Amino acid sequence: MCYAHSKGSRIVLKGDVPLQEIVDPAKRAAWISQQVDLAKKQYMDGINIDIEQEVNETSPEYYALTELVKETTDAFHREIAGSQVTFDVAWSPACIDKRCYNYTGIADACDFLFVMSYDEQSQIWTDCVAKANAPYLQTLVGYEEYIAMGIDPKKLVMGVPWYGYDYVCQNLSMEHVCSLPKVPFRGAPCSDAAGSQVPYAAIMKQVNTSLSGVLWDEVQKAPFYEYKDSVGQFHQVWFDDPHSISLKAAYVKSRGLRGIGMWNGNSLDYSRETAAEQQTQAMWQALTP
Repeated sequence: MCYAHSKGSRIVLKGDVPLQEIVDPAKRAAWISQQVDLAKKQYMDGINIDIEQEVNETSPEYYALTELVKETTDAFHREIAGSQVTFDVAWSPACIDKRCYNYTGIADACDFLFVMSYDEQSQIWTDCVAKANAPYLQTLVGYEEYIAMGIDPKKLVMGVPWYGYDYVCQNLSMEHVCSLPKVPFRGAPCSDAAGSQVPYAAIMKQVNTSLSGVLWDEVQKAPFYEYKDSVGQFHQVWFDDPHSISLKAAYVKSRGLRGIGMWNGNSLDYSRETAAEQQTQAMWQALTP
């Protein structure tokens, strides 16, 4: 950690707690105290609260979650000078995956929101077909929704995916439409649970031997490719690359968002192979338009 600090990095805890446990103010205070003590012992610079649990707007958890963020921020700022408290939110505030949070209250209470602009097909309400993990226009709509709520763009950090989804197609048409089995999720008839997550490094190792090579969807502004597995099934893999990420990074800059990040840094190939070095460098550079 000392080396990371010497390079200007900030190291923070990842905080998660069952929401029913923090409805009680005493239990909430105990959890916050534990996090502050742990951060001090490990020389941490703050905490990232990553809950991702269902919340109903009329529930006690709705209010308790906002209080948790506010009280955590107050405690960290008081106990650790220059500390940072952040909160992870879905790509849109529209109750994605039934996460109906008090987004404006939480944004006011912490230093910034990390918007997880990925897994945007966790609830598929339209045709059950493979799509981009983070389609360009859909991603931008999410930010405009947050901003329309009154959240300052400087309170928003865009999170982009350094991984993709590998889908087994029930049928793959000549027009590259990959039909998926119906895997319901939180009320939606279909979801990206029909596929499996694949890190960028693995995608780069496979794409050159695929049936299609890299293809580009101009509507979603995302790359994909297709291959056939050992038992003869067709697959379609959607992912983000330097091209698709640079488009989103340009929006971050022009819209005045606080910054951009990724999930996650370990998804790249950091070997000394020439191709891997070039691919990794290009992904990092895409974050800074």
